[in-house]
Amino acid sequence: MEKRVWKLASVMLLVFMMMTTVGVASSNEDYKPVEKTSNQEAVFINSIEVKDGYIYLNVDPIQWYEGEEANEIFREREQDPEMTEAPNGYYIVNDTEEQVTLRVADDAEVLLQLYDHTGQVEDAEIFWNEAVSLNKFLSAYDKNDIIDMSWFPYHVTVEDGVVVKIIQQYTP
Repeated sequence: MEKRVWKLASVMLLVFMMMTTVGVASSNEDYKPVEKTSNQEAVFINSIEVKDGYIYLNVDPIQWYEGEEANEIFREREQDPEMTEAPNGYYIVNDTEEQVTLRVADDAEVLLQLYDHTGQVEDAEIFWNEAVSLNKFLSAYDKNDIIDMSWFPYHVTVEDGVVVKIIQQYTP
């Protein structure tokens, strides 16, 4: 759990630094929460592997809350009279770290918010729900010198036991 907190703090610092030193393609006002569906779950991706010609995500399921729902859960769990709202408008619950392996469909839809487009820090920009190929996602996930994609939560949609959609969750 402590490792996840450090990862989230690091990604928040990185995003803040990029937003203050680099132009952002869209403002935070353009942000829209990921629409929840019954076959979707929020996860941290611990690793990605290719085995027998298939791509597998090794994930740790989490609970992702935003807005007033995040504030309510935050108040219930933290009970800090000095803080009554979830910082940055979201709250993550990960009471037990799990290791779940999910196969990814070859034609899975992938939507990213922020990743290393060019290898240059100054080119790091947020593009809301940018559709990329699965191969582009794998390449971006493997490059962690500018933006470490494993720091972000993701929403995965699973149909018949296979991941058909991956959405990177923006964390302000």
